Amino acid sequence: MTILALDSSGLVASAAILTDFQLRAEYSVNYKKTHSQTLLPMIQEIMEMTETDMEDVDAIALASGPGSFTGLRIGSATAKGLGLATGKPLIPVPTLEGLAYQYYGTDWQVCPVMDARRSQVYTGLYEFAEGFQVQMEQTVISVEELLNHVNETGKKTLFLGDGTLRYKKEMEELVGVPYQLAPPHRNQQSAAAVAVRAAELWAAGVRVTADTFVPEYLRLSQAERERKEKLEKEGEQRSDYAETV
Repeated sequence: MTILALDSSGLVASAAILTDFQLRAEYSVNYKKTHSQTLLPMIQEIMEMTETDMEDVDAIALASGPGSFTGLRIGSATAKGLGLATGKPLIPVPTLEGLAYQYYGTDWQVCPVMDARRSQVYTGLYEFAEGFQVQMEQTVISVEELLNHVNETGKKTLFLGDGTLRYKKEMEELVGVPYQLAPPHRNQQSAAAVAVRAAELWAAGVRVTADTFVPEYLRLSQAERERKEKLEKEGEQRSDYAETV
């Protein structure tokens, strides 16, 4: 089985090809350019280098969210476009699971942390000691909430993701269990890890058609939040006016 995997959920754009649980190629870039500029050329490059045609691909895997709203939309549009054009199914991989899979087999608790801004993070808790186990489903919470929860588990924890750079000081001050921060080469999104998780999900029967796939944002975008706040404010003003007349 051959899987083409994509991850554009964060600052890194990444594409990979996995065939029969062997990684044939991975291409990742984390440098200034937008994913709309990099993702398709990266896919083309690895397919040409591995002499892979889309007809050889059985499924398209992608980091399905949460993450950057723009990045998720670009990844979704790319995967859906390829899927609709070729009839290939999509395998949605939760973003935090894809991150955590880089440490498959560790006996440490794995905690991916993505900066969600507004003093919040996208995160989850995972273990691999007895196969893959989700200890806390991916969610968006404050940094303090996450670190307090990690302390409550009492387990040594490995943190990875761009949030480890943004909130390193808070971790130093608040984490009360033994912990490590992932090294640079295994600290950010990897389409290869998404591909491996996707292969397991495929074996479990997880797949969707390209036309039905929707990213999992977990919260409203900034524009949607501002619109909601504006409508709520206008509603309060109308209510105050009605009470005075």
